[in-house]
Amino acid sequence: MAATVRTSTASRLVRHGVLLVFVLLMIYPLLWMVVSSFKPSNLILSQTGIVPTDITLDNYVDGWDALGSPFTLFLGNSLLIGVGSVLGNLFSCSLTAYALARLNFRMNKVYLALTLMTIMLPFHVLVIPQYILFAELGWINTYIPLLLPKFLATDAVFIFLMVQFIRSLPRELDQAAMIDGAGPFRIFWSVILPLMQPALITTTIFTFIWTWNDYFGPLLYLTRTELYTVPVALKSLVDTETTSGIGTMFAMSLVSLVPIVLFFVFAQRYIIKGIATTGIK
Repeated sequence: MAATVRTSTASRLVRHGVLLVFVLLMIYPLLWMVVSSFKPSNLILSQTGIVPTDITLDNYVDGWDALGSPFTLFLGNSLLIGVGSVLGNLFSCSLTAYALARLNFRMNKVYLALTLMTIMLPFHVLVIPQYILFAELGWINTYIPLLLPKFLATDAVFIFLMVQFIRSLPRELDQAAMIDGAGPFRIFWSVILPLMQPALITTTIFTFIWTWNDYFGPLLYLTRTELYTVPVALKSLVDTETTSGIGTMFAMSLVSLVPIVLFFVFAQRYIIKGIATTGIK
């Protein structure tokens, strides 16, 4: 019996040891970035270890105003676009999904199929016509090209997610509301939408993270420094010809992670609930 216990304990220790090694390998790049943000820029690439020989806060001080504006401006710009994109997707995708999942109208299935086909359409195919359209409307160097598509239900992934979730809800709920005199919009607002919380939470999570990390869209439509989002600002900190600015980029990259970390800390319960419940549905 004792031998069996010792064998079981040794087996658990080995498994945990292997897992610990993999964890360290996975988080090593993050640890290296954190340590490098406190190193002088000339030592970052010459001393690749995670134990610094010289510690300085100059990267944070220099990076905060490196582009002529405080870094809080870029954080605010990204937050504005992120929150606007979340609201746009929640509004437009939920309405579209409800119409495709519950309302009976001509060519319903065709519209759903066309919506799903847009998922397979590469984003870069639409870049040129979209840019020309927004340029003709005079919307370059504004946030409209980044926010307007979200309010027009262009993210078919979330539409499909919500359609599948709504279809899992019993239609008897709709019928009971119709007997009480509720119309389609009242049914959506009072019956369906409150039950869609897991799907809405999942949409919120991924929309915010994808928007916060988006580099190509802001780079394409925003050329004025005061309009930059965090990813574009981080790229602008690095001199493409030399390694100068790499320390400030690491420092500001670490700062840019703070909102995402706080988002996960305060919304962890809803994140787990939303993903798990949506997967079950």
